[in-house]
Amino acid sequence: MNSSGIARQEMLFAELRERPVTDSALARELLHFHAFGAKSRFTTTVGGIGGERRVVDTFINEFWTSAQRKGHSLHEVSYRACFKPQLPAFFIARLSQPGDLVYDPFMGRGTTPLEAALMGRIPVGNDVNPLSAMLLRPRLFPVAQAAVEQRLAALSLWWEGDLPADLLVFYHEATLRELCALRGYLLARESAGELDAVDDWIRMVAVNRLTGHSKGFLSVYTLPPNQAVSVRAQQKINKKRQQTPEHRSVRAILAKKSAALLKDLTPQQCTLLREVAVHAVLSTAKAAATPRLADASVQLVVTSPPFLDVVQYGADNWLRCWFCGIDVDAVPITMARTTLQWRTAMTAVFAELHRVLKPSGCVAFEVGEVKRGTVRLEESVIPAAVAAGFEPELVLVNAQQFTKTANCWGIDNNARGTNSNRIVLLRRAPSVPERGCKGG
Repeated sequence: MNSSGIARQEMLFAELRERPVTDSALARELLHFHAFGAKSRFTTTVGGIGGERRVVDTFINEFWTSAQRKGHSLHEVSYRACFKPQLPAFFIARLSQPGDLVYDPFMGRGTTPLEAALMGRIPVGNDVNPLSAMLLRPRLFPVAQAAVEQRLAALSLWWEGDLPADLLVFYHEATLRELCALRGYLLARESAGELDAVDDWIRMVAVNRLTGHSKGFLSVYTLPPNQAVSVRAQQKINKKRQQTPEHRSVRAILAKKSAALLKDLTPQQCTLLREVAVHAVLSTAKAAATPRLADASVQLVVTSPPFLDVVQYGADNWLRCWFCGIDVDAVPITMARTTLQWRTAMTAVFAELHRVLKPSGCVAFEVGEVKRGTVRLEESVIPAAVAAGFEPELVLVNAQQFTKTANCWGIDNNARGTNSNRIVLLRRAPSVPERGCKGG
């Protein structure tokens, strides 16, 4: 390209920075969004996809915030690298209607489907780890606190068998006996097909109290509850802090956490959850192959996939998997080591999402921050999605003041303590031409 051509291209991009490319209600809203005191900054992302140059609108602002509102108490289940419920709520409110199916193919703790259910949508979730369904299903069908306390009181929590001695670095012997007794009861009930809703709820609560860094957990002081350290690492923590596990009551701790999860739940919400959760679809499968989901059935996908090898999901959840009787080594979690491997894996996922999504349906694909912003996964997301038949609609950067810094697409928005969610919004091409995502 000669110098005059380059000059014309630069002028074009300068115009685009002043005028959004996407003509949709959502893009117009984002451009003028100022709910927290500032209008959006607007820029464009230009990428080469199969030799074709594409310009994608990028909107930067604080679109949701931890100060906006706390998430519902039912969300207070820990899981590594999970996003806040305000993220899916933002897109669910704008890009779906009550009764629509809202889906997360990498659901983790189930934030998207649970928030969808609380907003009157049909929750649909998938994860390759069977732990995910165990964490979500009970919260879609919450039970009464009185039923939980009655069941706990009726259980004999004394294990007569051998104890897994290596776990004594986490638990007092009496606590470990109670925990093993509860584990044995739940595994036996599940094997016999007798696990009921109260058992399911108790198992979910127990999984979330196994380890943590306060007296509200069953273990001695360790890392926050979204990840379990190795036995050797815990030995080092115990030595450094000169600590030994003290007895903590399984009954008391599980009852207290159960009440905390249920504290925001109103009778109206219970009724709503019953109405929508009965239609829920929860599957345990690879995200690229989900035969339980019907073609063109989903209106909106909000998800955050595994990020390269940044998070070790298997290692983080080994103790939870032990409690639930899951062989963690048999769970085929995607752990791509390079961006090329990650893009290849996501291309297969997008092909499956294209199958299950309705024409004009949308995907909000959160790629977070990887390696301090030096790896820009949106540059892999967009071509992978286009190859599967999606159109990139826009990019949204939610920038919040926290305790770490970020740089978004080379844009200096890292005032001290900035954290960012980066979401690529994609649209499945409709069967008849129309502008923008449904609802946007």
